[in-house]
Amino acid sequence: MEEQISYIKNWLGVGTINIFGIQFSGKDTVGQNLAKVLDAEFIASGDVVRANAERLKNDTNTDQGFLAPTKEYIELVEEYLIDETPANRALVLSSFGRWIGEEEPVMRTLKRSGHETKIALVLNISENEVWQRWEKIGNERNGGRVDDIDKEKVARRIQEFKEKTLPVIEIYRKMGILIEIDGEQSREKVMNDVIEKLYEFSCVKS
Repeated sequence: MEEQISYIKNWLGVGTINIFGIQFSGKDTVGQNLAKVLDAEFIASGDVVRANAERLKNDTNTDQGFLAPTKEYIELVEEYLIDETPANRALVLSSFGRWIGEEEPVMRTLKRSGHETKIALVLNISENEVWQRWEKIGNERNGGRVDDIDKEKVARRIQEFKEKTLPVIEIYRKMGILIEIDGEQSREKVMNDVIEKLYEFSCVKS
């Protein structure tokens, strides 16, 4: 495993891995763990948006399960990627450019910042699995973001994923840089698969 990780790091350089998945697929968990393994910088798109919520339109409420409008989102992301990302480390991103039409500006900005998109990784789980995880979290957790628990907000995010994120994933597939992972396995198995498939991909692209 260590040899595989070393190979991935050398191939990736200061490039970017962008992770996608429906709500509760484990994007942030996988992203944080992967960033540690690769000594990369992890950034979640939602964190950037929430940290700059005051700059969004007054009728935009991300707490209600709505995503930021594309124009405002792209402005925030471009500024953040250019000004706030470390030049000497790879990036592991969670859902940057998750609406159709946002992917090209995000990739362009990443390239400008020196962090070219090398891989798009998607964690696949079924809608039924989403609701099972939602019920489990609702039963176990007392805190956390409201939109992780409210059923209507989760349903809205699922619909947005189907309508606006799946087309983005298809674009990465056509580019030949998409890696798909079965996200319904154990966390350990998911991470093992991520490393294995990243290694296989990096060997092919080297």
